[in-house]
Amino acid sequence: MILKRIPYDFSVCQVPDFTPEMLILPFCFLARTDEENSLVCPTAAVPADLLAREDGWQALRIEGVLDFSLVGILAPIASLLAERRIPIFAVSTYNTDYVLVKAARMAEAIEALRSAGYTFEA
Repeated sequence: MILKRIPYDFSVCQVPDFTPEMLILPFCFLARTDEENSLVCPTAAVPADLLAREDGWQALRIEGVLDFSLVGILAPIASLLAERRIPIFAVSTYNTDYVLVKAARMAEAIEALRSAGYTFEA
């Protein structure tokens, strides 16, 4: 499986509401539930109006379009990193999955994934 490192630092935020400006960010993951509004975006683009914020994330993308019938794509990555006590924050889109890792642990995560047979796109 091929992974690609995304060249941004990311923040995971709770926001009171979503704004149209959020939708034009180069990466923007929005989630609304009955309890909260969450935004994952490049740290440089974090909005001023926040309820909470966690900085220091970087992201890996699973390359290619993942068919909905595929099973066990994210679980082996999560398990491998969990064995090394590397926390993750996972985000899925229609096409693929993203795994966010704290920047301080990204090199370690990449080495663990490479050792397990994952390849990285340049």
